[in-house]
Amino acid sequence: MNPILEQFADIRVLRYEVPGFENLSLNEKLLVYHLSMAADAGRDILWDQNYKFNLMVRDVVEKILRGMQRDNCVDDNLLTFAKRIWVANGIHHHYSNDKFRPDFTESQFNSWYDKYVIAPVTDYMEDEDMKRIFADSQESLRALYLDIFFNPNFDAKKVSLADGVDLIYASAVNFYGDRVSQQEVENFYADPKGKHPLNSSVVKYGTDIIEEVWRQNGLYDAPIRNVIKHLEAAKQYALTEAQGKTIDLLISYYKDGNPDTFDEMNKVWVADKDLKVDFINGFIEVYSDPLGLKATWESVVELRDEVKTQRVATVAENAQWFEDHSPVALEYKKKCVKGVSMNIVNVAMLGGDCYPTTPIGINLPNADWIREQYGSKSVALANIEDAYHEASQSSGVLDEFAFSAEECERARLYGAEADNLHTQLHECLGHGSGQMREGITLDALKAYGSTIEETRADLYALYFMADPKIVELGLLPNLDAAFSHYDSYMRSGLLVQLSRLDLGTNIEESHMRNRHLIAAWALEHCDGAAEMVVRDGKHYVHITDYNKMREVFGILLKEIQRIKSEGDFEAARNIVETYGVKVDIDLHREIKSRYDALGVAPFSCFVNPVYSLVKNDAGEVVDVTISYETDFTSQMLSHTSPKSV
Repeated sequence: MNPILEQFADIRVLRYEVPGFENLSLNEKLLVYHLSMAADAGRDILWDQNYKFNLMVRDVVEKILRGMQRDNCVDDNLLTFAKRIWVANGIHHHYSNDKFRPDFTESQFNSWYDKYVIAPVTDYMEDEDMKRIFADSQESLRALYLDIFFNPNFDAKKVSLADGVDLIYASAVNFYGDRVSQQEVENFYADPKGKHPLNSSVVKYGTDIIEEVWRQNGLYDAPIRNVIKHLEAAKQYALTEAQGKTIDLLISYYKDGNPDTFDEMNKVWVADKDLKVDFINGFIEVYSDPLGLKATWESVVELRDEVKTQRVATVAENAQWFEDHSPVALEYKKKCVKGVSMNIVNVAMLGGDCYPTTPIGINLPNADWIREQYGSKSVALANIEDAYHEASQSSGVLDEFAFSAEECERARLYGAEADNLHTQLHECLGHGSGQMREGITLDALKAYGSTIEETRADLYALYFMADPKIVELGLLPNLDAAFSHYDSYMRSGLLVQLSRLDLGTNIEESHMRNRHLIAAWALEHCDGAAEMVVRDGKHYVHITDYNKMREVFGILLKEIQRIKSEGDFEAARNIVETYGVKVDIDLHREIKSRYDALGVAPFSCFVNPVYSLVKNDAGEVVDVTISYETDFTSQMLSHTSPKSV
C-alpha cells in the first residue's frame, strides 16, 4: 500500500497500516476501539492550548468550506489553508511556530463570510431586531478574524524561545492569561507545593495569580468528560488488573486534576509491561510551553509487535552495561538502572499532539524521579517509521545531499536499520539514563530544558550505536551501519533540515535545535574528523574519521549531562544559543533552492485508520473492522469532538 496520499504546501499526507489488528481477540479489538475513541475525544483541548482563538478559526474555515462543498465551488486557496491548520492543530505552523498567511484576500474572505457564515443563520431569523443584533456581533467577530488571518503582527508566534524577551508575552500559546508575565509565573512556581504546573492555565485576577486546573468541572470540562466516557468503556476490556487500575487512576486524575494522582497512575502504568495493547493518554509533553511547564494533551494507542520486540529486548536487558560505560561523570550515572523496557509497537490510533504529525519514538513518564525509582517505558513506532522510510525511497533527497556515491550506497544498505536503532537507543536508554543532582529538576533549565533533554538522548544513541558492543549484541551487522547513521545525522543537522525553515529565520523547534546543536558543535570541535566541503557551488558534509567523531559525541554528551544534572541554566543557554539557533543565510538559501528543486514536501503528517463495530441481529458486537482512510479532508471534517472547552 502506497503510504503517500497527497501533497500540499510543505506537507505530504501519509497513511500507516496496523499489522496484527485482524488477529486480535474480540476483547482486544474492543479495547483498541474504545481507547481510539478516547484518543480522538480530546482533540479540541490541544487546539485551544495552541492558541485561544484556534477553535474560532477552525469553526469559520470549516463553515465556509462546507458551504463551498454544497455549492460545488471549493476555492483551492481556502482548502489549502484549511489543510495547513488541520495539520498544525491551529493557525501556527507546527514546527516554525509562525502564523500561517492565507493566499486568499480580505475581500474574498469577506464575501465568503457574508455568504456562508452570516447568511445561513440570519436567513432563518424572523425577528428583525435579533437579526440586527446578530449582525452587529458578527461584524465584531469578522474584524477579529481579519486581524488573525491578515495582520502579520497579531499573535505572530505560537512559541517564542528568543533570548532576552518575556517569553509569555512573545508567545501566543494559550497556557497563560493575557496580563501574566514570565517573571510572575516563575515567582508563582518558585514553590510548586500544592500547585498544578503540568495541567493548569495560569491567570491573573486583579493582582492575584491563580491556576485554572484542566479537569472535569474545571477548564476543558466538556472534552475531558468525553475522554472519560470512552476510558470507562475501555476499562471493561483491560488486559491485566494493572491496566484496569491505570485506566481507573487516569479517570480519577481527569476528575480531580491532582498531580499526585497522575504520578500514581504513571507508577502503575510503567510497571505493567509487555502488554499486547497499550496506550498513552493525558497532558504529557511541555515542548509547546516556552517555560517548559505546561503539557499539551496527546494520546497514542499501540499494538506490541512481538517478533520485533524480542529482537531488540537486548537493549533494555543491557541497560546497566550502557550506563556503566557511558562517558558522563560518575556522579551523574545511575548506580542501579530500574524498570527499563523497550517495545516495538504498531500505532493503532494517534490523537492530540501526536496527530496528524507524530513522533517515531516515545519514552515516558517524563518525571525524572519516577524514572529513577520505578523505571520507564520506551516504544518505537514501527509502522510509522516504515511509512516514512517507504515514502522517502523515491524522494531524491539522499542523492542530492550525500557527499559521495559510496555514502548513498551505504545509506540504502543500512539506513533504515540504523535509524530504527537510533530511535530505540534514544528512547529506551537516552531518556532513561543519568541522574539529577539532589534538589535539581529539569525546570531549572527553563526554555532550554526540552532542547537539552533531546540533545542528551540523541548523543547517547550516537555514542553507543558505534560501540563494538552493539555488533556483539547483534543489534547492527557491523559498525559501517552505525557510521552510515553518522553521515545521515550530520547531513540532516547541518543541511537538510534547513529546508523546513522559512528563509532567514532562526531555529525555534526543540528537536531541530538539538540536531543542529550536536552537528554544529561536533563539526567545530572534531579537529578535522568531519568537514564542510563545497563542490560545484554546493555544500556537503564529509566525515573522514568516524571513530574520532564518536569520541567527540562522547565529550559533548558528558557536558550535556552535567548541564542537566546540575540545572546549569547559563551553560544551557550559552550552548543552545551558540550552536542550536542561528542559521547562515547564504547556506540556508542554497539548501532551500536544492530541496525545492526536488519537489518534495519537507514535512509529513498522517491520517488515522477507521474502526467500525459489527453487530449481529440482536445488537451484540461480534467484531471490530479496520479500514484505511484515503482522503485527508474527509477525515478532518469527520471529527465530532465537542467544541465547548
